[in-house]
Amino acid sequence: MSSSLENTAQLAIDLLKKCGITDYEISLSSSSGISTAVRLGKVETLEYHLDKSFDINVYMGNKKGHASSVDLSRQGISKTIESACLIAKYTQNDAFNGLAPKELMAFNPPDLDLYYPWDLDPSDSIELAMRCEAKALEQKYINNSDGAELSSFQGKGLYVNSHDMMAVQQGAKHSLHCSIIAKQGKDMQTAYEYTSALDSNDLELPEVIGQKAAKLAINKLGARSLASKKCPVIFTSRLSGGLFAQLMGALSGTRQYKKSTFLLGSIEQKVMPSGISLLENPLVKKTIGAKAFDQDGVLKRRQYFVKDGQVKSYIMGQYSANQLGLKTTANAGGVNNVMIEHGFEGGLDEMIKDMHQGLVVTELMGQGVNDITGDYSRGALGFWVDNGKIQYPVSGITIAGNLKEMLLGVERIGSDVDHRSNIKVGSVLVNQMTIAGEV
Repeated sequence: MSSSLENTAQLAIDLLKKCGITDYEISLSSSSGISTAVRLGKVETLEYHLDKSFDINVYMGNKKGHASSVDLSRQGISKTIESACLIAKYTQNDAFNGLAPKELMAFNPPDLDLYYPWDLDPSDSIELAMRCEAKALEQKYINNSDGAELSSFQGKGLYVNSHDMMAVQQGAKHSLHCSIIAKQGKDMQTAYEYTSALDSNDLELPEVIGQKAAKLAINKLGARSLASKKCPVIFTSRLSGGLFAQLMGALSGTRQYKKSTFLLGSIEQKVMPSGISLLENPLVKKTIGAKAFDQDGVLKRRQYFVKDGQVKSYIMGQYSANQLGLKTTANAGGVNNVMIEHGFEGGLDEMIKDMHQGLVVTELMGQGVNDITGDYSRGALGFWVDNGKIQYPVSGITIAGNLKEMLLGVERIGSDVDHRSNIKVGSVLVNQMTIAGEV
């Protein structure tokens, strides 16, 4: 446990005793890291990061005041507490404010094996990024680059509240990203690839990432539009998590009590085909997205939000649970390590073959999703499939549908799970969407 964070927390607790408040919660964090960017064999940036923060919520009955600071000196902490107390004094009563119940607190959070600091020398970080980009630039049709970037971060967070809870969580994350430009005649296409892991030993080799980025860019050369039509659409595993992120957003307690969701009052409603479930599994060790407790200090747990196609629970922190008269699901601050359970077999290649004819979407552009109606319309790039085989790359199109129908229209989910994401899911085949292309 970080003694400096503990000492700062104790200082804040001592100062709070003089403030006449009923409850408090404190979040402290300390992180460090390095990020290195190279382009065309030259170093563009080399940055060290050293960040600290102090966040506090104070409660005077149902009145709440919040303040934050990056100054962790005694004077900085004292001023931040004063600010929070002043805000609480003059803010309105809100009956839904307050800490989560003491019995839900993570007094003894499990160690999830998330902390793998990387003692990375700046010259080594430059070399790794350069090896990645150099491999990409060796490939045919690749003569330019948006660069390669290596980043490494590790940090600790401490949460304390007036239920006498004090818990630390520490973690690390490392990644290597490469963005490449392919050119053939006047046709230019860009693509990127990346590797991300908690432990630097689990990163893919720089040369592999460079080669994959180059291949993705080359495969997009010769892209053409499509005639407008309706057809099946496969979202590759890099994108498919976005569909389930939209689903979870629609099930969030905040959107439910604000009545700003296309799945309002949807408990026990069917939102996906039978046999498909959406599970939060936050306590899996050494996994990207894992977490022991939420921002309210509540112990996380394994739980289904959608089981066998039916909504089983909204996604709530303590405040939205209070608004809805329900119990928190320990999701203040979001979901952690979500998995999609299904009974399908086979990866993307098998899905393409079985789809026979349709569109494989590899990139999406724009934010054309209406949270209240579920209407979905986004620019897309990908590949046209006919006779179960990819025929040519596609660009200059828009795909459209409604999320309610899209989720109910999921025909298949692939085994090609993207483990770099907080949402672990393979490629997803939606039975029909509208393609707007050439008129």
